[in-house]
Amino acid sequence: MRARLAMSGKEPAAVAPGYGGPELAAWLERLERMHPRKIDLGLERVGAVASRMGLRFDCTVIVVAGTNGKGSTCAMLESILLAAGYRVGLYSSPHLVHFNERVRIGGVALEDAPIVAAFEEVEAARGDVSLTYFEFTTLALCRLLSRAGLDAVVLEVGLGGRLDAVNLFDADCAIVTSIDVDHAQWLGESREAIGLEKAHVFRPGRPAICSDPQPPASLVAHAEAIGADLWLFGRDYNYAGDRQQWSYAGRSHRRNSLAYPALRGANQLLNAAGALAALDALRNVMPVPQHAVRQGLAQVELAGRFQVMPGRPAIVLDVAHNPHAAAHLATNLEQMGFFPSTWAVFGAMADKDLDGIIAAMAPVVSHWITVSLPGDRAASGDELAARLRANGIGVEDDHHSVTVVPTPLDGLRTALGAIRDADRIVVFGSFLTVADVLGKWRR
Repeated sequence: MRARLAMSGKEPAAVAPGYGGPELAAWLERLERMHPRKIDLGLERVGAVASRMGLRFDCTVIVVAGTNGKGSTCAMLESILLAAGYRVGLYSSPHLVHFNERVRIGGVALEDAPIVAAFEEVEAARGDVSLTYFEFTTLALCRLLSRAGLDAVVLEVGLGGRLDAVNLFDADCAIVTSIDVDHAQWLGESREAIGLEKAHVFRPGRPAICSDPQPPASLVAHAEAIGADLWLFGRDYNYAGDRQQWSYAGRSHRRNSLAYPALRGANQLLNAAGALAALDALRNVMPVPQHAVRQGLAQVELAGRFQVMPGRPAIVLDVAHNPHAAAHLATNLEQMGFFPSTWAVFGAMADKDLDGIIAAMAPVVSHWITVSLPGDRAASGDELAARLRANGIGVEDDHHSVTVVPTPLDGLRTALGAIRDADRIVVFGSFLTVADVLGKWRR
């Protein structure tokens, strides 16, 4: 019997049966070393292997790209479609605790055995073609989804859009969520350049949803040039809400008196509206009744997105790893109510806009605890502390402090030993920062 991965609240002390075993771990370690570069954008190599495998989907395909909000949008689509009675598959990345989180069928993460078998199939097909970890695992997990007898599959783009492995598959409906400057060394230095990269998930004659309130002109121009059916937030669909409920309005369809999504955060209505616009555009293919929307939004879960842990003191986990996401996190923290002090456990990659992240969070954080993460891309705790001090934080200031500890879990323990019950802790930054806490800590 398959066990559902715990994705909110307390994490299990040990790995759930069927997940994260030694054979899968050995494969993942091997895949990390297979290609000379961890990120090597392009569809030629991965497309050649997909062609050899005859990889395709015979169901409705929804592709979701964007800088922030992809995971939340995918989770809402999955939850609503499951509530409507459809058999749904989901592919997302990266994972937080177990690799198995990346693929779900019917809302349940797959165990190790089918994943390992799919890895073996990709290995047999690739011949002498070198694939990155992401390309190899995307092919394997999409192979599993393609054979699952699905009504719909939701695919989250990993990086960008145009050259991402997920863009091998033609979307019946594509969504681009928020657009901001991130991964600039691969995607470009401006929202216009990045928006164009992401717009390449759109397809001619197919619904193309953009939930960014200020879409780059490049995205709009590309959608129009290829003849996509472009749905823009504020023009083709919108939402309105008060303290108790909210409503969605599309081109010809309304959904009124909706409860707020179970995912916390002021930005989640924008993600929810984008998901409903996609379902609105697909209503002739996959009709979704109002009760399914209500149930799906009420039951949706996604770890690490403004995840408030039960109990006291208040502990918030968030994978905000760029200035845009950090600004949303700061807004959400301000709306939580009054806390005398906020302690931030902060770990991030060195290639991120660290000064931008710090600037967004500085108004709401009293005490910073910087941590080191594994991998060549990661900034050390000392490097993060240096950036904080360069921004004037913790320098000759009795009201703010900067402390360096080895790991995120050490950071959380340090904060718990220093704060009062009325204070709060926010663990944020890289997925690896949140994953270390979710995978190892129990209140």
